[in-house]
Amino acid sequence: MAAKRGRTNYHVDRDILDEASLEELAQKLHSSKKPCLVDRLKHSCRCSLPQLKRRVVGCLPVLYWLPRYSIWDYGMGDLIAGISVGIMQLPQGMAYALLASLPPVFGLYTCLYPVLIYFFFGTSRHISIGPFAVLSIMVGSVVEQLAPDQKFLIMNGTNLTNIVDEAARDSYRVKVAATTTVLGGIIQVVLGLVRFGFVGTYLSEPLVRGYTSAAACHAVVAQLKYIFGLSPRRFNGPLSLVYVLVDICSQLHQIHVPTLVVSSVSLVTLFSAKELNSALAKKLPVPIPVELISIAVATLLSSYTYLNQNYAIGVVGEIPSGLIPPSTPQVSLFHEVIGDAFALAVVGYAISVSLGKTFAIKNGYKVDTNQELVALGLSNITGGFFHCYSVGCSMSRSLVQLTTGGKTQIAGVVSALIVLIAILKLGPLFQELPKAVLSAIVLVNLKGMFKQFYDIITLWKTSKVDLLVWLVTWMFTLLFHLDMGLAASIMFALLTVIFRTQLPKYSVLGQIPGTEIYLDMEKYKEAQEIPGVTIFRSSATVYFANADLYLEALKEKSGINISKMITYKRRQEAKQRRREKRAERRAKREAKRQKAAMKAAEGNTVVFSVEEEVVHWREDDRQDGLTREEQEQDFTMRENGTVFVIPELQREHGSWEYLKGGDPELGMLGSVSELDGDTTTLASSCDDTLSRDLEQISLGSLGKWTWDIHSIILDLSTANFIDTVAIKTMKNIFQDFGEIDVDVYMAGCQATVVEQLETGDFFYDSITKSHLFATVHDAVLYCLRKRGASAASSYDCILDTSCSTKM
Repeated sequence: MAAKRGRTNYHVDRDILDEASLEELAQKLHSSKKPCLVDRLKHSCRCSLPQLKRRVVGCLPVLYWLPRYSIWDYGMGDLIAGISVGIMQLPQGMAYALLASLPPVFGLYTCLYPVLIYFFFGTSRHISIGPFAVLSIMVGSVVEQLAPDQKFLIMNGTNLTNIVDEAARDSYRVKVAATTTVLGGIIQVVLGLVRFGFVGTYLSEPLVRGYTSAAACHAVVAQLKYIFGLSPRRFNGPLSLVYVLVDICSQLHQIHVPTLVVSSVSLVTLFSAKELNSALAKKLPVPIPVELISIAVATLLSSYTYLNQNYAIGVVGEIPSGLIPPSTPQVSLFHEVIGDAFALAVVGYAISVSLGKTFAIKNGYKVDTNQELVALGLSNITGGFFHCYSVGCSMSRSLVQLTTGGKTQIAGVVSALIVLIAILKLGPLFQELPKAVLSAIVLVNLKGMFKQFYDIITLWKTSKVDLLVWLVTWMFTLLFHLDMGLAASIMFALLTVIFRTQLPKYSVLGQIPGTEIYLDMEKYKEAQEIPGVTIFRSSATVYFANADLYLEALKEKSGINISKMITYKRRQEAKQRRREKRAERRAKREAKRQKAAMKAAEGNTVVFSVEEEVVHWREDDRQDGLTREEQEQDFTMRENGTVFVIPELQREHGSWEYLKGGDPELGMLGSVSELDGDTTTLASSCDDTLSRDLEQISLGSLGKWTWDIHSIILDLSTANFIDTVAIKTMKNIFQDFGEIDVDVYMAGCQATVVEQLETGDFFYDSITKSHLFATVHDAVLYCLRKRGASAASSYDCILDTSCSTKM
């Protein structure tokens, strides 16, 4: 029964759908007048009350979920989650400020203002906005590049000292960080308003994970000076990480032992406590605030043992209590930091949106990518005015917020209030906190990023190309620093896409018997070739980068070397034209010679020598512009032994005869009767030669295999656009195969592709829309019907065989 149904599907009782018939059908269905531009503008400018409400809610998502907020359902969970995240933000904010080369208190400011702005404009309910390690490293790179220590050395009279004016340096570094943050926020807002949220899609997951892994390596190197108590030089530009490592290694003999002891104890304690937290995660209602306990204990020990005075261990120093009034960014620095600001905008957005989408899918809501750009941009702009640096989404804090019961951004507001209390009341208490403890907190929190090195094993098994993107991104980011490394990594990732589209898989399709399904014959043995029809498909869009390869693959798959065939045919046509001209000149010359011979001949047979004819042939060849090799070849084809004679008995009538194959060395020629009938008149000789030349340039002489294919169908269902180079290539395919009587058709073109073909002047007298079909099956039916009953009947035989086999 299945076989019978399959055969019925092949002989479906419907018209063949080409592009022209589809356009007629579309016009019947949409016969109403299309709205003009003015009407569309009027419609877009109309704003009803529901539309206004949707737009306002779209700009302020808090207006959508806050009126529906249930204190009984979400209040307790958000409160606990907010307190937990706030406790984490206190040590992380100060620690990440060190990564940004800023005083620790500015890390606390960064945990406050941006979180409040995101509460109103953000669409994700679970991500925790604030300082992030990767963004902190990127900000620190800009800050130390524009405000190095060498610019702030204290003058001793007219001489420079090695003492740095830390107050002036830190003040200028805060301005640089705030200016970069504001510019990055402006870029994010602009991208969001123009609906450019898809820009984050260019940062694939392997690229982001490779980039953050390399950033973690930069963070480790940046913290080594606090771990070992060293003062390495600052390097900028490519290979700066290598230079810093070399400089640190050269100073290892100067390690400050008390600082190293504090760092080691802090690392071991924090790492052990983190592992204990992970092991007891299911049993504990909230995670143990390990970082907060560590900085509290370290501050107490440092205060009572005077670590700074007695052992010269570096501490945080003065932390002002209260909030600093806002200030405007230094606009004159915009042109110097625009590249870094753009990198911060893209990286911060990509990481936040990827994590936000993950939580949204898990909890059943949607994240608006364009609104997220606007929310992050406004958070950065506002934060920049209040001396904050660039913010993003922290994975560790977001996971804590989710696992402790957080449901909305109310948890973020609670965490911001915890930070505000610390800034107002607890700030001075952390002045004796050793910087080595903050560095240990940073290193321990980078553990998750270092786990991403396991991606190498996973990607090796799944995708070698993604593994290459991961490794190249990691290497570029290490060697060329964060900003240039990101740009180079994005370019390389895009190149891999181009290479994959430039080298797609080309296949010849065959039909699954009894169906309208056409599959690759090399992959599916059930697919059967349609006699006389080649169905060619590329797995990628045809465009300028692969148009030539597309043509070469078509020649290879079809078995037709179209270039050679056309070249050979044109050469033969040129030779034919030359032969016709020579025959015409020869006829005139022989007529004159015959007339002169008839007058001069009296009674004996007149014989013209072969040498004389050779001279005339050479002259003809020179007049035709033939090379010496072509002259020799033409002379060989004329059969050197031809001898012209006038029979003695027919001398009066002037009838010429010529002998082919005579031996020019013979002294006697013999009579006409001895030639065994191998003689012809001059007129019949010219006709025979012409017919023989026409046979040589006929299609059959180009190769018997050319007759196996009468139609080629190009399956363009995988193409979503076509450019001018590809259009020219398609034109050449139609014209070249048309010269050898092979019809070419297109199938499966999308509406946008057809429009681009029209715009590119693809259609004209010989190529019309009747060459385009809705499906491959429509094109096959048309080819078989056009080529007559023999092609269709042969294919019916294949169907009958397959059907009978299945039955």
